[in-house]
Amino acid sequence: MMKKNLALAITTSLCVTPVVLAKEPAQEAEWGIAMVWRTANIPFDTQGADSTVSTFIPMMFFKNDYVFLDGTMAGAHLYKTDDKKLEFNAITRMRFIDIPEEEQNAVGGDTADYGLQMRYNFDPMWHFDTELMTDGENRYHANLRVQGLLEYGDFELRPNVTLRYKDSDFNTQYYGSYRGVTNNLSGGVDYAIGVDARYHVASNLYLLGATNIRMLDNHAYHSSVINERFEGEVFVGLGFFNEKKKNTSKAKQVRRDISTTPYVRVAHGFASPSDMGDILTFNGKRDPYNNQVTSVFYGHPLTDELFGIPMDIYLSPGIAHHWSSEVQDTGTEFVTLIKAYYTFNWPTKMRLGVGNGLSYIDNITYIEGNEMEEKGKRPSHLMNYIDISYDISIGSLIRKPELEDLWLGYSLHHRSAIFEASSQFGRIKGGSNYSTFYLQYHF
Repeated sequence: MMKKNLALAITTSLCVTPVVLAKEPAQEAEWGIAMVWRTANIPFDTQGADSTVSTFIPMMFFKNDYVFLDGTMAGAHLYKTDDKKLEFNAITRMRFIDIPEEEQNAVGGDTADYGLQMRYNFDPMWHFDTELMTDGENRYHANLRVQGLLEYGDFELRPNVTLRYKDSDFNTQYYGSYRGVTNNLSGGVDYAIGVDARYHVASNLYLLGATNIRMLDNHAYHSSVINERFEGEVFVGLGFFNEKKKNTSKAKQVRRDISTTPYVRVAHGFASPSDMGDILTFNGKRDPYNNQVTSVFYGHPLTDELFGIPMDIYLSPGIAHHWSSEVQDTGTEFVTLIKAYYTFNWPTKMRLGVGNGLSYIDNITYIEGNEMEEKGKRPSHLMNYIDISYDISIGSLIRKPELEDLWLGYSLHHRSAIFEASSQFGRIKGGSNYSTFYLQYHF
C-alpha cells in the first residue's frame, strides 16, 4: 500500500520547508519536537492474531507565514485573505494502516495522502476545514472537520469532529482488501470524533496525549475482511515546545527577538557498514565500495535557548546526492530535521550538535539494501534521520574575527528505522551511516 504516493507526499512535505532568509533580528519561531507512542485497534478480521498494534512516531512542529509542520501533517500556505479568515493550503498527511506488526513490512508500512485544504478561521481558537485528498493512485477521499482550542491553565485541549467521504476505490483498497481477499465496495461516509491534549510541565517540556474514534460506514463494516465497526487510537508521549508564558493565551503569544542566525552547510562524506556506536567511538570501518554522499543544508532559526540554557535550535531542511558506484546508482535524499547546537570555548569556540527528523530517499542505497536483503526484509524509502556533529569556528581558531561565523566540522549522517518500533518506517531494523565533513557559514 505504500507506493509512489508516499514518495510524492513526503518529498513535497520536505521540500516546502522554508528557505526564506531570516531578517535581522530574528524572532523566536513557533516550533516543537516530540516522541509519541500510538496504539490502535485493528479493524480487520485477523483470525485470532493481535487485535491491537502500536508504533513509535517522531514528530516535528513548525509554523510561519509560508509553511507548517504539524506532527503527522505538513503543508504550504498557497493563499490567505488579508484578515486571515480564509486560507488555501497544499497538504500531506500520514495515514496509518492498522494490521498486525508482522504483516506490515510485506505490505509496506503506512501511507500518506496529499491534496488541497480550504480553512476558515472563525476566530484565533476555532476553524473549519474542507479537504480533498488522494493516495496518489487515484483513490480519493474528502474531509469536513471542525477543530478548536480550549485552554485551562497549563492544559490545552483541541477537540475535533470529522466527516469523511471515501470513493469506491478508496473503500475497496483500505477496507475491502486484506490477506489476498478483495471485496468491491461502494463509496461511503464515516464519522470521527477526538481530542488532542497538551500539558505544560515546566519550561519547554510538555506531555502529549490524544484519542480518536471513527465509526465506519455500512459498506466498509459489512466487508468480509472487517471485524470491527469502530477504529480507535490513543497517542501518548512528550515533547519540547515554546515555553508557555503564564497568564498568556496561545493565541496572544508574543515572539521575542533571538540571537540565532541562519546558516548554509555543505558536506561530503563516506559510507560505513559499522553502526553508530562504533563510528562515534572511532571503531568504524570504511565501506569497501567507497559509496559517497554530498549534501547541502539550510538552517532556519527557531530559538536560542532550551530550559533556560543558551542553545541554538534550527529547523534544517536539506538535500543529499548519493553518488553512483559499482554497486549502486545515484540517488537523491530529502531531509528535514530540528537541530540543536551547544557552544563552548575550550580553548577556542566549539560546538556540539544533535538533530532528529525525517529522511526520504528515491533510490535505496547499497548500504541499506544489502542489509535488508540479508535479513529478508523490504527496505523503506522513508526513515528516521539523526545528525550528530562537532565543529569549530575557523575565525576563533586562527584569531580572525571576520571568520568567526565560518565553521569546520564533522557530522554523522544517519538513517534508521528505530529498531522495528515504527510502522511508518516498514518495521525494519537497520539503516545507513555516513561520516561527513563540512563547512557551515552563518549569515
